[in-house]
Amino acid sequence: GGHHRSLVVQGVGRHRTVIVGGGERGQRLFQQVNIFPALGHQIVGFACQAHEESELASRGLPVLGEVKQLPRILREHEVDDVLIALPTDSHQQILDILSRCNSLGVRFYILPDLYDIVTGQARTNQIYGFPLVEISPGLMPSWERKTKRLMDIMASALILFGLAPLWLIVAVIIKLDSKGPVFFHQERVGKNGKTFIIHKFRSMVADAESSTGPVWAKQNDPRITRFGRFMRRFRIDEVPQFWNVLKGEMSLVGPRPERPFFVEMFKKRIPLYARRLRVCPGLTGWAQTKQDNISPLNDLEEKLTYEAEKVRYDLGYIENMSLRMDLKILLRTIWVVIFGKGAR
Repeated sequence: GGHHRSLVVQGVGRHRTVIVGGGERGQRLFQQVNIFPALGHQIVGFACQAHEESELASRGLPVLGEVKQLPRILREHEVDDVLIALPTDSHQQILDILSRCNSLGVRFYILPDLYDIVTGQARTNQIYGFPLVEISPGLMPSWERKTKRLMDIMASALILFGLAPLWLIVAVIIKLDSKGPVFFHQERVGKNGKTFIIHKFRSMVADAESSTGPVWAKQNDPRITRFGRFMRRFRIDEVPQFWNVLKGEMSLVGPRPERPFFVEMFKKRIPLYARRLRVCPGLTGWAQTKQDNISPLNDLEEKLTYEAEKVRYDLGYIENMSLRMDLKILLRTIWVVIFGKGAR
């Protein structure tokens, strides 16, 4: 409360901040932030477009360099926060900045008429009359991220290679049970909307969707083979995805990756859906331990309600990501697989 605020005003605990964009919006933002030191931003200076430099200099405002030098500026000046105040139409430039500075552990805030381009990636912080939107707030401290990745690599290598003879037998049974390939490959949407190919053991008749286009698996789906039903019951069909985990396209724990066709649809219909794409998708997630996934989904509306519910769990996971949470989810998943609730 009060005590904290007075410390902030003295400059203790203030975040070293750079404003990107030296136009009118950037300058107004600079004044606002300086009038209210209690917000905790200490402005180090501007990163601006080349043509704005002279005007900023003539007003005595500190210029650190051009926008394209941002990664260097952030490192040299040990910046904590970046406030983006570029003109509304510079979407591409903003996306560039975000992707280039992503790994530097800096927090980004954006003046919100750019809001629409980062749909669903926002926590709003009001700066007196300037709603600022925080983009991809720090999800996990970097040591936890590295440990998570290490766990992913070790677990998937162990399961894929340690149990290889078992997977060989599974492959043979699939071949004997129904005609068609052993594996099933499908495009899914991963981190930051990049697509990748997910691998599974085939549990349906070959080319099940060639006549229908994309559809969801239903409870007693006639397209599922005999052995396929057994595999799905124990999630054995998901085992080849440990290869996706090994390659870093997926993690053991995270939101389940969906197909591009559905992602596009959900993004339009479910608020904040895009936010799920900020993290690596997972083999299992909070939503999977909470819900019975083979629900009788007969129409789109049901599926949307169901997905919206799932998104709530996924966002809950993303906001509270931690190794403890991951372990909890993994244990619950093992429980669910052995005693059979949920899946897909």
